[in-house]
Amino acid sequence: MMSSVPKNKYGFIAIVGGLFFIFGFVTWLNGTLIPYLRMACELSEFQSYFVATAFYISYFVMALPSSYILKKTGFKNGMSLGLFVMAIGSLLFIPASNARNYYLFLFGLFIQGTGLTILQTASNPYITILGPIESAAKRISIMGICNKVAGILSPIILGAIVLKGADKLEKELLTMDPVQKSNQLDMLAGRVIWPYVVMAIVLVILALVIRYSPLPNIEEEEDDSASSNNPLDRASIIEYPQIVFGVIAIFLYVGAEVIAGDTIGNYGKSLGISMDQSRFFPSLTLTCMLVGYVIGILTIPKYIKQETALKWSAIIGIIFSVGILFTKGYYSVFLVASLGLANALMWPAIWPLAISGLGRHTKTGSALLIMGIVGGAILPPLYGKIGELIHSSQMAYLILIPCYLYILWYAKAPFHKKLIPG
Repeated sequence: MMSSVPKNKYGFIAIVGGLFFIFGFVTWLNGTLIPYLRMACELSEFQSYFVATAFYISYFVMALPSSYILKKTGFKNGMSLGLFVMAIGSLLFIPASNARNYYLFLFGLFIQGTGLTILQTASNPYITILGPIESAAKRISIMGICNKVAGILSPIILGAIVLKGADKLEKELLTMDPVQKSNQLDMLAGRVIWPYVVMAIVLVILALVIRYSPLPNIEEEEDDSASSNNPLDRASIIEYPQIVFGVIAIFLYVGAEVIAGDTIGNYGKSLGISMDQSRFFPSLTLTCMLVGYVIGILTIPKYIKQETALKWSAIIGIIFSVGILFTKGYYSVFLVASLGLANALMWPAIWPLAISGLGRHTKTGSALLIMGIVGGAILPPLYGKIGELIHSSQMAYLILIPCYLYILWYAKAPFHKKLIPG
């Protein structure tokens, strides 16, 4: 069990909300970086989705080390450290841009993801325990609003800088000799430097703010469950079905969410929509997610349980995924964006369902769920490869349907009834 909730919990929720804003701003830049680096580094569609892979694979690699780091530093200092690491990743965009080296860009994204892993491993259980477990989805929905408002803004801001005039430049590149083309692409690659320098400065300032803020460390209590008669306590975390199947649910949910947010720009382009328009599509996806979070705040747990919200979210995801396959043009793009509505309440619902009843295993469970974020590294490139193999970015969205079917099963799994009150 965690220690008791501090009295000034609303102030602490506000501080953690600021961190979730940072999560969103950095994470959802990928939707703009994918078409940008595809052009600047002359990549195939499949290769461009390794932007998502480099970023999200860090969650799998670093989740358990992050849990170890937090045990040594505590939540507060760990959050500050995560922000510093993210700043280092941002600064790596300078040499990557100067060399127009795709692999160095990917390494910078991996380092950013490493910092975010430390932050998320601390902040998600932190916000979960700042109140009763049955209303955790509501608090995480509030964090989601902070996350997605930033996510709406970030592709608009970065897209206006790095993709300005991209359609015209793409046509001009076809008529240039190799030297001219290389010079133009070098200039295009250079557009990303100052945004990431500014980001690094902001991240360092925030790291110092967190370090000297009144945010308390919430430590684990001494384990006395082994000597108790608690029927829910088990020797190994793999004996808890809610966390084992919850990690798979997080894997599939994050993969589906990243596909909806990061592929929509390329998808719009494949339908003949100009890049000047399609660069805003990731923000449309996140706007739909924002609507979903507001619904969650207004309805959970007063009107619906978080497992019921998860069930209906999965059903909506299935319906929209089928719709994408059988519509055309802007209608199909809008349905991809609308997946944001289906995805919005999945993280807020899966997380508390998965860690409920873990007791002394809570931190390990949190780390395992963070590892599940690797779905965002694996499923988007798989979507891209399927699209290339069948020559249809549209039909590749079939990959989403089994994801949502599994999440629907998890929402209805009988073991939740023994763990969540009410």
